[in-house]
Amino acid sequence: MSHPLAPGSLEGKNVLVTGSSRGIGADTVRYFAAAGANVVINFRNKEARAIKLADQIRSEGGTALTVGADLTDADSVAAMAATIAEAYGSLDILVLNASGGMESGMAEDYAMVLNRDAQVRVVDAMLPLLGRGSRIVFVTSHQAHFIHSTPTMPEYEPVARSKRAGEDALRGRVEEFEAAGIEFVVVSGDMIEGTITATLLERANPGAISARKEAAGRLFNVSEFAAEVAAAAVEPIGADHTRYVGDVSDFGGH
Repeated sequence: MSHPLAPGSLEGKNVLVTGSSRGIGADTVRYFAAAGANVVINFRNKEARAIKLADQIRSEGGTALTVGADLTDADSVAAMAATIAEAYGSLDILVLNASGGMESGMAEDYAMVLNRDAQVRVVDAMLPLLGRGSRIVFVTSHQAHFIHSTPTMPEYEPVARSKRAGEDALRGRVEEFEAAGIEFVVVSGDMIEGTITATLLERANPGAISARKEAAGRLFNVSEFAAEVAAAAVEPIGADHTRYVGDVSDFGGH
């Protein structure tokens, strides 16, 4: 899926992708911008990368806004919402891509603070900007989505449990979203080659990624998975508000 969105199909639409200065988030932003959307590139500390991406999008005729925000800080998130409101007025698509928890030197509860609490905080801050017909996309992994029934690598378990907690917190609000005319979908993918998480897992558990690749047959790369995330923002929502990317037979199958 090299071009998941038709050119011009998102003309006039406003899109925020959290954690989008690099990796999956950056490629997702590129797909949205190529379809004509006005994009918001959110970063925590990679400002230079965010600016470079925005400049690239503008050079190709697109509209991009860079907004630094620490999603674990309520004031920072509120300031980001205010900046988006002033620049674009509203949001049509919110992609909750930012996550973490394997970084060294962080507090013991950091994964839960980022992957559950911060996700809810971002949604709450952006709800006033999300009108009828808008959509929230929550990005996760099979290892997190199926953590209640399928064990994962010990090194990844705190992240998996916190991401599932974030997913559950937002799923619990689907009726509220729908009453406001807001659609909600979870995109669950296998381990993605070339991501920070895959690199950290491989470092902590050598051979982990190659073993998963062998079990799954293949793993998606960053741009392939980003294309699926972008498509999930516009295509019909599947059963149980979930879009599976890649093989799930080892996770009970769907």
